[in-house]
Amino acid sequence: MDQHRGRPELDDCWRLLLAAAKLARDPAQMPNTDAAFMLTAEGQPRLTDSREQAWLHWQPDMGWSCGAHLRGPAREFVEFYLPLCQPLTSGCRVVAHLGQSLDGYIATHNGDAHHVTGADNIRHLHRMRALGDAVVVGAGTVASDDPKLTTRLVAGPHAVRVVLDPQARLGAGYRVFTDGVAPTLLCRQAGIGGAAPGQARLLEVAVNGAGFNLVSLLGGLARCGLRRLFIEGGGVTVSRFLSQGLLDRLQIAVAPVIIGGGRTGVSLPPSDAMTQALRPSARIYRMGADMLYDFDLANGRQATPPPAGLRRLI
Repeated sequence: MDQHRGRPELDDCWRLLLAAAKLARDPAQMPNTDAAFMLTAEGQPRLTDSREQAWLHWQPDMGWSCGAHLRGPAREFVEFYLPLCQPLTSGCRVVAHLGQSLDGYIATHNGDAHHVTGADNIRHLHRMRALGDAVVVGAGTVASDDPKLTTRLVAGPHAVRVVLDPQARLGAGYRVFTDGVAPTLLCRQAGIGGAAPGQARLLEVAVNGAGFNLVSLLGGLARCGLRRLFIEGGGVTVSRFLSQGLLDRLQIAVAPVIIGGGRTGVSLPPSDAMTQALRPSARIYRMGADMLYDFDLANGRQATPPPAGLRRLI
């Protein structure tokens, strides 16, 4: 259970976010008029007529927004995660995350990426998994880290684990294929290899050059009911989504560590001039000792002035 450093109001906020995400997946459960929700003593959302007591507002044409009850750190906490809880009528919502050192590396030269970022950022990753339909990683991340990709550090459901392995590089011994804790979907080029390894299901996807046709991949995942996607790594996978303009948000957590060389995070075609560089609007949060940059890529490429001050998100 995520205790948010002993702040019970944030525990309540997290329960509300989980409920909002669940409701948004089934619009038939939602009112067809504007509505306000509060949290009961048992941690369950219920309708309220009082705007002062409202934790969340629902508008059918706009989705969720914060209510008057939420103030200070609790409001900032909910505002940060609430975009992931909004309903989707079509397509996918794609958010990516990378944790890197001050000098821009996500792992050492031989692939060691454990503990690049601290415990608060790791807890954040688990929250992102809990709010999404699927957590997506490339074959290189599985081969290097053998991750579980489960929601262990916070309350909430496990996401479907999606592994991108177009060339069938991975064997059957990795935990995502064998532990049975959460469903795993292996994405592979059509006609390569045999059955999916271990307990995984197989999704065949068209390729484009050395990797997947990402538009076809997103379409295939959407047909599987996986629309809220959290791309957790690695750098190659995140960079491909970014370069093709398929990310709604990109989060980069920068840790106070210098690796001195290794595997890079974002890698894009070079810009000839700084005027061509990507400058998305961003908010900056502190997570323990790490700094998280939350880039908005869905609302245009030009930066808007960032909010004043630095938010601490725990």
